[in-house]
Amino acid sequence: MSNKLYSRLTAQVVAMIESEPDFIANLANISSILNMELESINWVGFYMLKDNELVLGPFQGNPACVRIPVGRGVCGSAVAQNAIQRVADVHAFSGHIACDAQSNSEIVIPFSINNEIVGVLDIDSPLFDRFSAEDEKGLSDLMAQVEIILQKHISPR
Repeated sequence: MSNKLYSRLTAQVVAMIESEPDFIANLANISSILNMELESINWVGFYMLKDNELVLGPFQGNPACVRIPVGRGVCGSAVAQNAIQRVADVHAFSGHIACDAQSNSEIVIPFSINNEIVGVLDIDSPLFDRFSAEDEKGLSDLMAQVEIILQKHISPR
């Protein structure tokens, strides 16, 4: 993947969501764009933080786990640590929750509104070690722009 790809994806996502105030509609379109544009992935979507659990949100892919406790699995660890999780082999990740047996690597990016984590972007791949440091940076930068837009939509005007 190149910086050009993530610059283009970020511009595409920003253009799609900047004038739409609906949170769920925006996350649905983001997952769709990423699903169309990223190669060698088999699931992309969002989990939303509710009462110390992550609850399935908009996604593209096979049916998924509906609830994940904070601190469990890759997604729950991302929230507990408030840190990106880039896992080359999910089968070696202690406490991994296998929602799809086809997934072998994963990247999870927590995102916040008003300095509070509200959810995670989760992307799975059937390939081992699919996600590079460049993917991590590109997706992190993309989600930073998404956070700014989502924050504007919920802030009083």
